[in-house]
Amino acid sequence: MVLKAAGEIDLMDEANAIVHRVLESVGERVAPGVTTGELDSMAEEIIRTAGGVPGFLNYRGFPATLCTSINDVIVHGIPGKQVL
Repeated sequence: MVLKAAGEIDLMDEANAIVHRVLESVGERVAPGVTTGELDSMAEEIIRTAGGVPGFLNYRGFPATLCTSINDVIVHGIPGKQVL
């Protein structure tokens, strides 16, 4: 078991609050006609405005903030022009 210091827990709490805002805001925007690219841009803006850096963006070459898998895409969907 690894115990976290108080400062580490505070940082985790800050990161979780940003993730909560992203999920809540993007979830409210999900609707027919919206593109996955629009959702991705929204998520990145929220993260950066909060002082964060998107974790997926450029990780091992991944070109986006979100993984958006819709319809027949099973995993690691890259956001773009796909319309919901």
